[in-house]
Amino acid sequence: MNICELIRTSFIDYPHNICAVVFTKDCNMNCRYCHNKALTSTNKKIEVAEILKFLEKRKKLLDGITITGGEPTLCKGLYEFCKNIKSLGYKIKLDTNGSNPQLLSRLLKDKLVDYVAMDIKSSPENYNEICGLSFDCIKNSIDIIKRLDNYEFRTTLYPKVTKDDIIEIMKIIKTDSYFIQQYRETEFDDTKPYSDNYVKELCNELKIAYRGIN
Repeated sequence: MNICELIRTSFIDYPHNICAVVFTKDCNMNCRYCHNKALTSTNKKIEVAEILKFLEKRKKLLDGITITGGEPTLCKGLYEFCKNIKSLGYKIKLDTNGSNPQLLSRLLKDKLVDYVAMDIKSSPENYNEICGLSFDCIKNSIDIIKRLDNYEFRTTLYPKVTKDDIIEIMKIIKTDSYFIQQYRETEFDDTKPYSDNYVKELCNELKIAYRGIN
């Protein structure tokens, strides 16, 4: 496992649960607006044994763990890592871009993940422009994730993502478990975001929940 960061306690990363958050390093997408882009170049590494030791001590204080990144499903040791965490009695939330449906299917089949949050970057025709990969690499993951009782899809409303893109995504996922996240400028991308009012109006019109707006 290529783990590079640990948040010991979070009240916001796993809905209705107190969790720790583990960040993996690598990612196979190149979204300019990613707030975790610096993870891909860090030399910091935390050993799995250290994470498990920490979780063993926190069993009475935490409900679960969120595994995020980067893209966790690129890690060869993810399956065993989840298995070890489940043996400690924790619930697991996985944040993913959906590009590894084979591993995702195995994790869900073996009940090693309880909640999946999948980012959908844009409509199929604009996918490569936003993240550098085609929509084909993630479309199977949508159906796999919908087999879970607890999941969500989410899209960051980067200014190159349009209302038409959002409508197209909604037609594909066919679920109410969908959120729009407001884009914020980063040190890597200073593109001006849509106004908060526009995001609210769009989400209200399309009946989508939104996040990242005060």
